[in-house]
Amino acid sequence: MKGKYVKEFFIFPDVLVMSFLFFISFGWMIYTFSIITLLAFLLGMVGYTLNEYLTHRFIFHMKPPKNRFLLKFMKRIHYDHHSTPNDLHLLFLPLWYSLPAIAITAVIVYLFTWSFAITNAFSAGVMLFLLFYEWKHYVAHRPIQPVSPWGKWMKKVHLWHHYKNENYWYGVTNPAYDFLLGTFKDQKDVESSETAKNLEKRGEHNMKL
Repeated sequence: MKGKYVKEFFIFPDVLVMSFLFFISFGWMIYTFSIITLLAFLLGMVGYTLNEYLTHRFIFHMKPPKNRFLLKFMKRIHYDHHSTPNDLHLLFLPLWYSLPAIAITAVIVYLFTWSFAITNAFSAGVMLFLLFYEWKHYVAHRPIQPVSPWGKWMKKVHLWHHYKNENYWYGVTNPAYDFLLGTFKDQKDVESSETAKNLEKRGEHNMKL
């Protein structure tokens, strides 16, 4: 049964394209391998974990914009996912969002390093952790029982975010930044939110963190 879901995950167009680009980037990283590129690769992964939290908390959960175009963007990128959490087509970040974000990050890294090898290695780290994020998010919303106790716990924590209160538990791959920045609570101590499944109703009087 799990093989069915692994196949479903990897043949999804956004995941398939990102996996292809990662292997190209990773292959070049191996060709240009050095301690510096290895460090850049690891830094790219760590950087994505921070981006995962900050983007989820401060952009994906921002107050609904009044501009129609921006609201449509927010609905596709995250609001609609909260309305229908198990919709397969809303689980993954669309390529039109993730690829420009990675490209912009790569340009910034290149301007700091003036090295294609370092920039590529950093980008490969970002793409690998993006794919890991997509997998963890996929598992959280599909009828899959994680093998490890850690995986089972992270799935449970993410579902609290969707079904208990959207103002907590922003980390999908790990809870580190939730603990550091005060958005991890025992779910028994958190009130249920009326807007967890309808982020468009979030206004100025959202529940305080």
